[in-house]
Amino acid sequence: MKDRKDVSLDRLFHVQKAIVEIEIFTHSSSLNDFLNNSFLSSAVLYQFSVIGEAIIHVDPFLLEKYKYPWFKVRSFRNLISHEYFNIKLDAVWEIVQKDLPKLKEVIEIILKEEF
Repeated sequence: MKDRKDVSLDRLFHVQKAIVEIEIFTHSSSLNDFLNNSFLSSAVLYQFSVIGEAIIHVDPFLLEKYKYPWFKVRSFRNLISHEYFNIKLDAVWEIVQKDLPKLKEVIEIILKEEF
């Protein structure tokens, strides 16, 4: 049976992989591409759902060591899963552009310092 640290490591790797997927999907895309390509927006939303679900399973004491609004990650997953009809794709694009790089940075720091 895996201990909490092993589970947290696995889940942080899931977050890291999902971030890379979003970066690959959106690398050569514009806001207009994102708004008009349902395959692209759906793929990105799925990866954000993976990120949120994975964060739920990371040891909260580990996350508390690092300044980041973790509740937003979990809340965004809930929005995607339960309130999908309220998602504003332009806001998602803004998250991809402005918030995702910071999340990536924090995840890389946690992986480096804790494991």
